[in-house]
Amino acid sequence: MTTPTDSYFVCATPRTGSSLLLGLLGSTGVAGRPEAYFREPDEPMWAERWRLPSAADYARYVQAALAAGRTANGVFGAKLMWGTLDQVVAKLGAVHPDLAGRDVALLERAFGRTKFVYLRRDDVLAQAVSWLRAEQTGAWYVGSNGEIDDATRSGREPGYDADGIRALIEQIGEHNAAWEEWFASQGVRPYTVRYEDLDADLAGVTRRILGFLGLDLPEGHTIEPRHRRQSDGLNTAWIERYRLESD
Repeated sequence: MTTPTDSYFVCATPRTGSSLLLGLLGSTGVAGRPEAYFREPDEPMWAERWRLPSAADYARYVQAALAAGRTANGVFGAKLMWGTLDQVVAKLGAVHPDLAGRDVALLERAFGRTKFVYLRRDDVLAQAVSWLRAEQTGAWYVGSNGEIDDATRSGREPGYDADGIRALIEQIGEHNAAWEEWFASQGVRPYTVRYEDLDADLAGVTRRILGFLGLDLPEGHTIEPRHRRQSDGLNTAWIERYRLESD
């Protein structure tokens, strides 16, 4: 039998369905209330929401995040993008200097028994197109339940940019490689989820993640998404154009 976890992190890169997955996990009622609590630009907003003087007292900030992100069974969930992880462990290292440089030990000191879900997307071109469009428009998701967004909608119309897509494809590759290197170096065996599998079977993938976390879906409970699909014909057109121009 799998030992239940205290906390888990969804480790991802942008436009892999991470907000969708957080909503699905949150809807179970047993997998915490996962959000991007540790994205540094958003920490002042979370601190204000939690009525903290600031986010500078990191030990207090983490305790507030735990209180906000736990369900009644004590399980906490959160999202980490590559780059955020380094910031979190650096700040925890200042709080717990005896564990500085030992990433997993720091996380477990702060969050208890911790597991990792690694979310990635096989179709990196589609991911890059989605990322570019979100950056241009500021529309990162449709539908929310209190999650703080990365940006406000800019009102800017999306425009095709081959160089921008190419740069994001490279960045995605670098970030995926960095996640995999970190897992290997820390002896972490994450539960890997493909966006394509999630998209095809929202409830099934969510149930399998619960199993990895040692959790059971309450009887009669329904797994429900809180975000709607954003990809449309424009994404498809950009993908086809990029492929044609790259041949």
